[in-house]
Amino acid sequence: MALGMRIDCLQYCNWSETIFQQLRQGGVDAIHVTIAYHETFHDTVRNITAWNRLFERFPDMIFQGFTGDDVRKARETNRTAVFFGFQNPSPIEDDVFLVEILHRLGVRFMQLSYNNQSLLATGCYEANDPGITRMGKQVIAEMNRVGMVVDMSHSAERSTLEAIDLSERPIAITHANPNFWAPALRNKSDEVLKALAGRGGMIGFSIYPHHLLNKSDCTLESFCQMVADTADMIGVEHIGMGSDLCQDHADSEVEWMRNGRWTKAIDYGEGSASAAGFPDMPSWFRDNRDWDNVENGLLSVGFSNDDVASIMGNNWLRFFDENFSPTTS
Repeated sequence: MALGMRIDCLQYCNWSETIFQQLRQGGVDAIHVTIAYHETFHDTVRNITAWNRLFERFPDMIFQGFTGDDVRKARETNRTAVFFGFQNPSPIEDDVFLVEILHRLGVRFMQLSYNNQSLLATGCYEANDPGITRMGKQVIAEMNRVGMVVDMSHSAERSTLEAIDLSERPIAITHANPNFWAPALRNKSDEVLKALAGRGGMIGFSIYPHHLLNKSDCTLESFCQMVADTADMIGVEHIGMGSDLCQDHADSEVEWMRNGRWTKAIDYGEGSASAAGFPDMPSWFRDNRDWDNVENGLLSVGFSNDDVASIMGNNWLRFFDENFSPTTS
């Protein structure tokens, strides 16, 4: 039995009845799902219609979430609330007015950049990071107004620090780990983590092997000790889970994630051709049925029951309550 809410703040799976059953078997109350990587506005709306069909087909297991209260409803009805998010700002194209439209359709998170430079900010694989752009500043303000969370999971250092400073509402890094534990372009510096927490933000720890120490061979103890060390640095109230679970996809799907249509070449994204395709998940987290392993691992490194409940979902629930609704004036 879960100690509190269970919320995973990033998954990108090949959604199916089997995965929805696993979510229920793992007691997952809410997930943030990626519905766009490089899509235009029109293609993103098409992805939303596909999700609407899933909500129609499997109403006993999933439904669309809009507010924190939907997470509570999911717990009460033994279902999983699904919240939409983007890993790139491409769905708003060059139109700040689309932020409000997409929020009304249920989008609650948007990354200001994926791995490359966007119209808003710089991705972590660019050689130079000039920071938040002129349009980026306007989009952050509009996201703050409507209640769409700024997500800097794939963004470069300066852009991330500027987004934290510019945003009037707390931002999120939904799926990454600290660089002190596992050095990687996608993982975050101590400076970013401290600035994030200083403004009330949240980080979701990733279980995607490229972000882990020793990758697929990472141990549960090492992962949970990293969580403990980060809690010591920034406070347990600013941390949660964002597994970045990419389940049941063909390896060709990762090409869309990394390449979109911006390159004719194959971009391996993690530094070498050995990163082609999806890596094997660590043995202690194969899919959503293994959240008990994570919870028990956190207890084993010294967290209290209350702290584990906070990390596994209660912190994200508080964040949802405070940041998914429009500001009032």
